Amino acid sequence: MNREKIVVIDFGGQYNQLVARRVRECNVYCEIYSYRTNLEQIKTMNPKGIILTGGPDSCYAPGAASCGRELFELGIPVLGLCYGAQLMMHVLGGRVGPAPVREYGKIEVTVDKSAKLFGDVSEKTICWMSHNDYIEEMASGFRAVARTKDCPVAAAQCEEKNLYAIQFHPEVLHTQEGTKMIRNFLYEVCHCEGNWKMDAFVENSISAIREKVGSGKVLCALSGGVDSSVAAVMLSKAVGEQLTCVFVDHGLLRKNEGDEVEAVFGPDGPYKLNFIRVNAQERFYEKLKGAREPEQKRKIIGEEFIRVFEEEAKKIGAVDFLVQGTIYPDVVESGLGGESAVIKSHHNVGGLPDYVDFKEIIEPLRDLFKDEVRRAGLELGIPEKLVYRQPFPGPGLGIRIIGEVTAEKVVMVQEADAIYREEIAKAGLDKGIGQYFAALTNMRSVGVMGDERTYDYAVALRAVNTVDFMTAEVAEIPWDVLGKVASRIVNEVSGVSRVLYDVTQKPPGTIEFE
Repeated sequence: MNREKIVVIDFGGQYNQLVARRVRECNVYCEIYSYRTNLEQIKTMNPKGIILTGGPDSCYAPGAASCGRELFELGIPVLGLCYGAQLMMHVLGGRVGPAPVREYGKIEVTVDKSAKLFGDVSEKTICWMSHNDYIEEMASGFRAVARTKDCPVAAAQCEEKNLYAIQFHPEVLHTQEGTKMIRNFLYEVCHCEGNWKMDAFVENSISAIREKVGSGKVLCALSGGVDSSVAAVMLSKAVGEQLTCVFVDHGLLRKNEGDEVEAVFGPDGPYKLNFIRVNAQERFYEKLKGAREPEQKRKIIGEEFIRVFEEEAKKIGAVDFLVQGTIYPDVVESGLGGESAVIKSHHNVGGLPDYVDFKEIIEPLRDLFKDEVRRAGLELGIPEKLVYRQPFPGPGLGIRIIGEVTAEKVVMVQEADAIYREEIAKAGLDKGIGQYFAALTNMRSVGVMGDERTYDYAVALRAVNTVDFMTAEVAEIPWDVLGKVASRIVNEVSGVSRVLYDVTQKPPGTIEFE
């Protein structure tokens, strides 16, 4: 099947992945590339359309992220969003400058319904604005097709050249009809067919894996999380007994999780996989001694994982392929899929070190966002209970323990997290929260237990609501539930004397603590 593609060019905007998600929701495949990407590379992709993201710069400032005029002369439809809209005007001869009134937040926009982007959009619609600059004068050939009280050019188009500029952010949920606008660009302007469907993706992936592997042996890094579980089942359907799944219990899992993973994927589980469990808890604790910085811990855990797999591969014999549950946000956040800074380094994206003894990596989920991974899991017949399991990072509790990791601290956070999850489920809130967990801070404070003063650790509780894990809002858990959780943790978890609730959104915070 010919996969039509939209290219998202990233100028450092915080919503770059969200733009791609919205396009995918419209059944059109897209990928994110940095604005530094060579134009010839973009042309060879033969995209149906190009979307320019927002960004933090002023497009007229020296050294600002930019692009050449040639991008707009390829004959490919281009949609500029916020900074992308201003840059389009600036490059094509318009004028952009500081706005007399800065717009931020939900703003009423009046649109021209004769414009292709707004045909099915309400004439007055609420959109999310976030800009200091504005379009003072449009480039030749453009006309304004949307305005606000303070922004005369909230959107502009040059229909003859298929160039469209939107000052606001249609990709965020606060823009009430933003998906309609993106869909209109994809289907009314770019004439996409909408052939990005999950059933086809799963079927094609299984066929491609089977052809690629041939008679080779495959080793899968199985953590028991959603991503690696879906990858393992997909590989199992593709190559059957040629697949061996190695589950490394690094001692940084949630309470009882090692046994739960083995029950599902082990010899008595429903999938009948070749399953090997490696109990390497003490080995990881020893390696982590003295490590306090998040990136240092991630790298130690990731490298030790590889060492364990090397050892297991030698026991198994010749192994041709290693499977990883890398997903698309991992690619972008590791600095390979856009302009964003490296946010996470533990994904092993883009290949393994030269000294690792595998011929090639298979990353069957590399193109998917988290919700697409879940849909793929359902297509594969994996039960909903597993598919919608709480996300869990590769380094596990290693990044939910702030500072140095010890066996004692692991027990503290495991017990606190188990209590938290138990009470959330009892309150019937577990299905409605995107992600929730307990983390152990490195802060100690004075408390009173009985008649004695204590000096113990503080646990932080995190709970967020999110659709795509790119942005997240704090979940408003009832105070009586939080109170019960806090009371139980302080009374039942040795070494903890205080419980905090994190109310930071993403952005600026990440969902995880480290």
